[in-house]
Amino acid sequence: MDIVRIIVAILLPPLGVFLQVGLGKHFWINILLTLLGYIPGIIHAVWVIAKY
Repeated sequence: MDIVRIIVAILLPPLGVFLQVGLGKHFWINILLTLLGYIPGIIHAVWVIAKY
């Protein structure tokens, strides 16, 4: 299941984080990072999925 989440995180980083941890602080951090730059959002999303 993590492979699917990582693929989703590459396409839509906030959705990948939401599927992993829900509407927590990591979701909002990822929204902010994705708005500031797509690559930081992807990196954070993959990190959250790998960590949790």
